[in-house]
Amino acid sequence: MLSPVSSAAGRTAPRSVTRRRAAGAAAVGAVALGAATAAFAATPAQAAERAGTSDARAAAHQQIPDAQQFQCFSNIVERESGWNPQATNASSGAYGLVQALPASKMSSAGADWKTNAATQVKWGLNYMNERYGSPCGAWSFWQSHNWY
Repeated sequence: MLSPVSSAAGRTAPRSVTRRRAAGAAAVGAVALGAATAAFAATPAQAAERAGTSDARAAAHQQIPDAQQFQCFSNIVERESGWNPQATNASSGAYGLVQALPASKMSSAGADWKTNAATQVKWGLNYMNERYGSPCGAWSFWQSHNWY
């Protein structure tokens, strides 16, 4: 015979009952996890946005090999656009990874500036280097002003 197990209420239950309760709780947890996962399943638009984000990061890594400068660039882009190459500020019209304003300025880096994350990275990196000396110089300015 199985020995009894104390419960939080001070009552005892056989170990077999305790095991069944634990198994039931695990099943409920698994169902809850499954429901939560389903709630976060990506729509086609969300999946495309995530792919764009991944492509954007890869393009930035290729163009900014220095880890510290990449991190500074990343810090700005994360806050400005969340790495979404199609991010648009509804009130100002700023656009893209680096929120260029006017957005058409990025055309100096390539005709595909609206859709190509690598072109946006190229323009943003050039802007940061020219105006602030480096992405880390731009990040330092951003930290004290919340814009760059």
